[in-house]
Amino acid sequence: MFDITLLWRTPEVNPINHKARSIPAFNPVNQYGRVFTFAWFGFLVAFWSWYAFPPLLTLTIAKDLKLTQTDISNSNIIALVATLLVRLVAGPACDRFGPRYTFAGCLLVGAVPTALAGAVTNAKGLLALRFFVGILGGSFVPCQVWTTGFFDKNIIGTANSLTGGLGNSGGGITYFLMPAIFDSLVSNQHMTPHKAWRVAFVVPFIVITVTATALVLCCPDTPTGKWSERHLAAQQNLQQHVNLDVVDVPGALGDRKEMDSGSGSPHDSGDEKLRFNAEGKAGANYDHEAQIGEQEMLDVARGEIVVKPTFKEAMGVIFTLQTLVTAACYFCSFGTELSVNSILGAYYLKNFPKLGQSGTGNWAAMFGLLNIVCRPLGGAVSDALYQSRAGIWGKKMLIHVYAIITGAFLIAIGLTNSHNKSTMFGLIAGMAFFLEGGNGANYSLVPHVHPQANGIISGVTGAAGNFGGIIFAIIFRYQGKDYEKVFWIIGIITIVINVAVSWIRPIPKGQIGGH
Repeated sequence: MFDITLLWRTPEVNPINHKARSIPAFNPVNQYGRVFTFAWFGFLVAFWSWYAFPPLLTLTIAKDLKLTQTDISNSNIIALVATLLVRLVAGPACDRFGPRYTFAGCLLVGAVPTALAGAVTNAKGLLALRFFVGILGGSFVPCQVWTTGFFDKNIIGTANSLTGGLGNSGGGITYFLMPAIFDSLVSNQHMTPHKAWRVAFVVPFIVITVTATALVLCCPDTPTGKWSERHLAAQQNLQQHVNLDVVDVPGALGDRKEMDSGSGSPHDSGDEKLRFNAEGKAGANYDHEAQIGEQEMLDVARGEIVVKPTFKEAMGVIFTLQTLVTAACYFCSFGTELSVNSILGAYYLKNFPKLGQSGTGNWAAMFGLLNIVCRPLGGAVSDALYQSRAGIWGKKMLIHVYAIITGAFLIAIGLTNSHNKSTMFGLIAGMAFFLEGGNGANYSLVPHVHPQANGIISGVTGAAGNFGGIIFAIIFRYQGKDYEKVFWIIGIITIVINVAVSWIRPIPKGQIGGH
C-alpha cells in the first residue's frame, strides 16, 4: 500500500550511487525534492515558450503578418527542427558536462529568441525565430537525465514520467496563458493586437531566465556532489560496503570492454573482477540507505555510472536494436503529441467555428494538460510491472500495448471527423490517455538500456520523438485543412511500427546493470 509520507519524508537511497528510492515531491528542502521540482518546472516553462505561438498563430499573428496556411504549417515544422538537432547534442553533453548545466544552457539560450518575438515582421522572420525558440524543446533531454541521476530503478519510471508529464503540460498551459496575456494587454493596457502579441512573449522570457538561474544556484549535479567526481564517489561507497580486492569503477565506456567480453550475463562472465559477487564483507550501514545485495552493488558501480563516451563508443550504443525500440516507439508517441499540439486549435476552429480563438484554445489546452495525469500514470504502471514478475519485459510490452490502443483512437478520430463536441473531445481525451501514458512508459524503460550512456540514449530517443513530430507535421502541411485524414494515417503508422519492433529484447544480452 502506498505510504503518503514518502511525498515529503527523506527517502531511502541506494548505498552506491545514492539515488533515492522514493520521490519527496513536496519537500523542496531535501535535495531530491528540490531537483525533482526544478526538473519538471524547468521543462514546463520551456515547453510553454516553445509552443507559445500556436495559440495566437491561427488568427492574431496570421492576420498581423499576413500569413498563409502554408506559412503556418512551415513554422510548425521549423520549430521542431532545431529541437531535433539540440536533443542529439544535449544527450552527449549531459554525459560529458552533466545534465544540470546542459539544462540551464538550453533554457538560457532558448530564452533569448523568445524575447525577440517582437522583432518579427514577416513570414521569413517568423520561421527564423521559431527555429531558434525550438532550442527550448531540447531541454527535455537533460530534464530526464537529471531525474534518472537522482532516482533509483524501482521508482525511475514514475519519476521520469512525472517530470516529463508535468513539463509537457506546458503545451496545454500555453493555450490558456498566451491568449489570456494577450487579451489582458489589449483590454487592460489598451494595446493594439499588433503590439500586444509581441509584448506577451516577454513574460515567458522572464520566467525562463529566473528558473534557469535558480536551477544552477540551488541544485547539485548528482546526489554525491560534483559531476566530475561521480565515479570516485561510487568507488568510495563501494569500498565502504563491500571488501573487495578490486573495486575500480569505469570512467569511460572503453573501460568495460573486458567486463563485457564474456557471453551471457554478468554472473557468468569470465572476468575475474566479477567473481567477487558474494565474497566481500558488508561495511557499515548509514542512515536512509536501502539494503541491497552485494552483487547488485557491484552491478550498479560498474554498469550504471554514466561515463564520457568516445564517438566510436557512442555509435556502438546508438546503433543497437534496443535503442531502435525506444526511438521508434517515441517517434510514434511523442511525434504524434507534438504534431497534434500544433494543429489541434486550428482543427477545433474548423469543426467548431463558434468557439472562437479563446474557446478552441481552451479545449486544445486539455490535450496538453492531460499529461499531468496520463504520463505519470504510464510510468507508475510501468514501475509496478517491473517490480512484479513481468520485470523489464513488462515495461517494454506496456509501451506496445499503449501504442496500439493509441493507434486505434487516432484512426477513429480520423474516420469519424466528428462535429459533435462531446464525441470529438471524448475521442481526443481517450487518445491522449494512451498516447501520453505511452510516453511515460517509454522513458521508464530508457534508463535500463545502456545505463552507462543514459545521456546518449535519452538524447537519441528524444530526438526520434521530434523527428516523428517533423514527419507528421509535414504530412499535415501537405493535407492542408484535411486534419482528419492525417489522424488515421498516423494511427496506422503507429500500429505498424510498434508491431514491427515488439519482438526485440528490452536490454542487450549480457548487459551489466540496468536489470
